[in-house]
Amino acid sequence: MGGFFLSKKSWNQYKNEFEIKAQKAGKSTDYIIENLNYAKHLYNKNLPIIYDSTHLSYLIGVNQEYLYKVANKQKLFYRKFYIKKKNGTNRLIHEPLPNLKIIQSWILQNILHNIQPSEFAKAYIPKGSIKENVRFHKGQKLVLKLDIENFFGNVSEREVYSVFKALGFHENLTVLFSKLCTLHGSLPQGASTSAYLSNLILRDFDEKVSEYCLSKKIRYTRYADDLTFSGNFNYKDVIKVVTQELKKINLKLNTNKTRVLRQNQSQIVTGIVVNKKIQISSRYRRRIRLELYYIQKFGLYDHLRETKSKLEAQQYIISILGKINYCLFINPHDLEMQKYRDIMNNLKQKFNY
Repeated sequence: MGGFFLSKKSWNQYKNEFEIKAQKAGKSTDYIIENLNYAKHLYNKNLPIIYDSTHLSYLIGVNQEYLYKVANKQKLFYRKFYIKKKNGTNRLIHEPLPNLKIIQSWILQNILHNIQPSEFAKAYIPKGSIKENVRFHKGQKLVLKLDIENFFGNVSEREVYSVFKALGFHENLTVLFSKLCTLHGSLPQGASTSAYLSNLILRDFDEKVSEYCLSKKIRYTRYADDLTFSGNFNYKDVIKVVTQELKKINLKLNTNKTRVLRQNQSQIVTGIVVNKKIQISSRYRRRIRLELYYIQKFGLYDHLRETKSKLEAQQYIISILGKINYCLFINPHDLEMQKYRDIMNNLKQKFNY
């Protein structure tokens, strides 16, 4: 009978219009009551009212037949490639084809973003940032860093199905949503929906772990598959609790990435030092410092020619400015980076970029 986004219509307005259309179409009273009860449930959760796949295809603007093709032959709608990881190994990426990308973006923006993840999840949150993850761990006696092994690959389609089922969509839509957001039975690395779905799937895990941490006065945050704990505590007990809770959802720790960092060490959380002040790592800042040194000593073009850079001058300036601005985002009071920003901005103006 048609659906409307909640921001555009009040419930009473939607209800009245639905009843009028249903009655004109000769629908029974039972039909009207059943569908309005379903719609009211979605309305109360601030979700779009969707009745079936035909209705979904209309809302997204994608052919219904295409939705079913994706659901039944998922691998045909992704292209795969590899990117280098910091440790030198390759990470397999499955990038959805353009129409599937539109579908997943619609699901993310109109459905998933209306569901609040745990307050301890700090990655992939609208208007969130990596800075939110690290500020809780500044100046602590001990920092424990844990990593979930093969995170997306081990989150099953069944778990994704459970997310949409809990939202209250009809069974046929729940199955369709879970198929549209998974590949080979798990979350694909490269789909826009994967990260936020992982947050929702780990919501109960976050709550259980945080309950333990709060009872022990331990600070806890999770940035995707990176778990960080800080304070004065027995780290072996925390690892035991986390291992037990992950096992309940068929996940486990990558023990090779476990790090216990004390105050006399550089306590780096998601690439940011948190010992006494929040700061980008010295290694990252040192690379910027060297770039600026060579630019000032040899000039921009000679430096690019000497280093055989593949970047054009404009691209290079934007790249360095991006790194400097990231440092200043983390620590706005970094005088050295402020100076470098001025130098690069002057270069930018000089070359009319």
